[in-house]
Amino acid sequence: MSSDFETYEQDFGTLTAEITNKIGRIPKLAAEEKTQLVLNVDKQLEEVRELLEQMDLEVREIPIQSRGMYNSRLKSYKQEMEKLEKDFKRSRIAYSDEVRNELLREDGGSSETQLIKLREERAHLLDNTERLERSSRRLDAGYQIAVETEQVGQEILTNLATDREKIQRSRDRLRETDANLGKSSRILTGMLRR
Repeated sequence: MSSDFETYEQDFGTLTAEITNKIGRIPKLAAEEKTQLVLNVDKQLEEVRELLEQMDLEVREIPIQSRGMYNSRLKSYKQEMEKLEKDFKRSRIAYSDEVRNELLREDGGSSETQLIKLREERAHLLDNTERLERSSRRLDAGYQIAVETEQVGQEILTNLATDREKIQRSRDRLRETDANLGKSSRILTGMLRR
């Protein structure tokens, strides 16, 4: 199982390195290339989210004694993902501001149409950002539920172990009582014969 986790880690490292590189290039590109790169990075971020979900599932399958190490690694990957999303958001905001400034510098004839287009693009970007944040919140909520479920499961297992010990002690007492009853019965039978 941990080998699957390590495979996901390698994929995570490769993807995040690519994303970081692309985020750094966004401000330096021409408008069309920027749009294409933004869409590409958005798609790759979704892949990273799916990888994190897979890693989370793998961690739950790992035995409890070695789970802590994997949990801390997963936590650091989630923090790295949050940082990537923030960097991406900043680069997109800078990108939309740049587009707006370009439009405002052009002649007034077609600038109104371009401003409408800019507003639509900005609205689209804000929608995507909002969707990203909602997905992150859902992921966090799902993870929290998983942690709580795991804790409840551990409590149930502890209670079951305690109950088993009690039942075992009761069974031992019953055997002891049964043996004592047999002994008493033999003594009474012997007394009756005399």
